[in-house]
Amino acid sequence: MEEKKFDKNSIIGFLLIGAIMLYYLYTNQPEVSPADEVTKTEEVVITDQTAEFDAEQALNPTTYPLEVNSQKEAFTKVTTEKYELTFSNKGGYLKELRLLEYDTYKGDPVYIIKDGNAGLNIEFSTIDGRTLDTENLFFSPSVNKSGETTYVKMRFALSANQFLEYTYAIKANDYMMDFSVQSRGLASVVNGSKGINLSLDLIGLRQEKSISYENQQSALYYQVKGSEVEDLSIGSDDEENDEDIDWVGFKQHFFSSILINKTGFASGDFKSKSLFEDEEVDSLYTKSFAFTAPLTLKAGEFDENFNYYIGPNDYDLLKSYDEGIENIIDLGWGIFGTINRWAFIPLFSFLSEHMTNFGLIIILMTIIVRIFMSPLVYKSYVSSAKMKILRPEMNEINKKFPGQENAMKRQQETMAIQKKAGVSMLSGCIPALLQMPVFFALFRFFPSAIGLRGEGFLWADDLSSYDSIYQLPITIPFYGDHISLFPILASVAIFFYMKMNQSQQMNMQQPAQEGMPDMQAMMKYMIYLSPVMMLFFFNNYASGLSLYYFVSNLLTITIMLVIKNVIINEDKLHAEIEENKKKPVKTSKFRQRLDDAMKQAQEQQSKQKKK
Repeated sequence: MEEKKFDKNSIIGFLLIGAIMLYYLYTNQPEVSPADEVTKTEEVVITDQTAEFDAEQALNPTTYPLEVNSQKEAFTKVTTEKYELTFSNKGGYLKELRLLEYDTYKGDPVYIIKDGNAGLNIEFSTIDGRTLDTENLFFSPSVNKSGETTYVKMRFALSANQFLEYTYAIKANDYMMDFSVQSRGLASVVNGSKGINLSLDLIGLRQEKSISYENQQSALYYQVKGSEVEDLSIGSDDEENDEDIDWVGFKQHFFSSILINKTGFASGDFKSKSLFEDEEVDSLYTKSFAFTAPLTLKAGEFDENFNYYIGPNDYDLLKSYDEGIENIIDLGWGIFGTINRWAFIPLFSFLSEHMTNFGLIIILMTIIVRIFMSPLVYKSYVSSAKMKILRPEMNEINKKFPGQENAMKRQQETMAIQKKAGVSMLSGCIPALLQMPVFFALFRFFPSAIGLRGEGFLWADDLSSYDSIYQLPITIPFYGDHISLFPILASVAIFFYMKMNQSQQMNMQQPAQEGMPDMQAMMKYMIYLSPVMMLFFFNNYASGLSLYYFVSNLLTITIMLVIKNVIINEDKLHAEIEENKKKPVKTSKFRQRLDDAMKQAQEQQSKQKKK
């Protein structure tokens, strides 16, 4: 085949087309109006001194126009042990907020607020019918320090005795700041009957390696007074409104912005929208959040006091504020969350205080959990061994009562044998069921553990994200564009565990009966299906979770081998069963009612057969 090449004329043609396009773009730039020019910014750094206030820029107390063309946007920077904050005099709110103790997955600084992704606005009406938005007003900044707290005041003044003021009290070593909105002399200016609305919004900036996984863990949360924490639909766009709100939080997987009102919001409107579209698109954002709530004037003046948390989703830290904001971390509902709060979080915190390698912490945590659960594994395996001994007798019952018409009789005879031998199907199922809450609790714990963020182990550079060992040239649906190794190891381990567990489960199953599903065939399918499902499902999940399941399955296999080859003695079990058969059978009330119900069903079946 002849190789295609660009000739000289083609190259010249492309260059000419490019030059024409550049000329067109240059000659058709939009004109800059005087209004646009005044919005250009200049940086003003204020440390511990009060900023000068130009009286000529103050708004006329009788007309208070909406625009002051002589104003320019300026900035006030404050640095603490936790933050690097930049306030804007336009709107009096944060322009930038950087968390100094954290980096993104690329090693860049973590900014919660940057490039206009956040806003705070109070909308109110004036007595002459105008509507003002504080985000469009210019404030005069001042900074002073008292002890370990830095106070940033942003004042919008009509005169020396008429002003609206934001005060931010920022503690040196804390992620919780105090935020107040106060006014003086505005009772004759603000029309409170028209309604006053506070709006807070944020667009979540991407911080983690997997944008789809981060998007799943990002959501808007709020707490209704005297009720549980609510969240908007995590998987899709959502809107909600509610009453008696204690606080609202914009959660971004490992970081949150939470506004707390000590006296509560009378009501609130919430909006959440996903900005993530496709894993192939290198998106800079996850979700957008918006909150709007009414404010009430007190004696004609603004007088609102808030706590404002902007920081990491550390459960112990959030709980220390005693505001219920730790519930913004999704630890699972019901018993799953209880297990995490009272078992896994304390255990993880204890191990973290004494060890620095978080991969080893996960392994040690897995060992402790498996040792704690080993009695249940033992109980289940003993039941399986007993059922294996009884299996020949149950096969004889199937031969003695063949056909669907004898299904009830077969069931009765089987249960009678199990009762005499002191064996129950539930004794094998219940231990397995008791392990499920632990499984699901850990499924919620690892994605929420900020302690794993940025911590490496072996080939995984971040245990809170996937451990990619190879980048695929394409994106496979439901799998991704990379290959993670820990999910592969976990899938292999679960395959061998299920293969080994197959014989145990077959012992627990009653012999196949006519008209009933073939459970053994279904189990064979599951042996191959479950590892494949896990491989796809966990490829984009936290590698720490896959590491736990890999080690957990290896330990379970080891425990089962020890129980089978060292602890369990089938001859002794057989002798125990024979001894139980000689004892008089004690029937519980529940078992008696069950037997009576089966007997009645059998009699009804016989009557229908005769008819």
